[in-house]
Amino acid sequence: MASLLLVGAMVLAGCSGSPGGTHIEPAAPTAAETQGEPMNAELTWQEAKAHTQAMELDLAALIPKDAVVSIDQKKKGMLLSCNKTQHNWKGFTAITVAEGTKIEQIVRAIEAHYRAKGTKVSADSNPNEDYRIQIDPPAPGENYVVSEGLAPNQIDIDSGSPCFTLPEGTYPGGDF
Repeated sequence: MASLLLVGAMVLAGCSGSPGGTHIEPAAPTAAETQGEPMNAELTWQEAKAHTQAMELDLAALIPKDAVVSIDQKKKGMLLSCNKTQHNWKGFTAITVAEGTKIEQIVRAIEAHYRAKGTKVSADSNPNEDYRIQIDPPAPGENYVVSEGLAPNQIDIDSGSPCFTLPEGTYPGGDF
């Protein structure tokens, strides 16, 4: 059941955002400083989104630079419910790598990196039978799924922010 929910979240996250993304160069890690600490209970959706996108770039920075052709981080995502009162922001980043890159080895290296830090990581296979990991920091709702993408020579990062409460009167539908 959990695997089915994970696949559903990945599909939704992969469909989120604008058709085009922002092509950017790999950035120096920035979200890692908050990795071991639960997020602030007063987190805004904008802060949750910024944190999650920074973490996507932290993950992308773990891919050998000589293998990276481009990084396409979607500017917009969507909100999903964490519980009756909170939501999390869902995002997506695709990294195109050079032809012949051993993607499973990269995903396994990212897994080893986070396991060594003591972060909860689980592994399985995606629907295409490619190796997939899910990184679960301690903040409720926060998670990152890293696997070989559906497109050739692509690594996908599906993300979910820590849970937050929307301001009263804010409609959770549409792009965020």
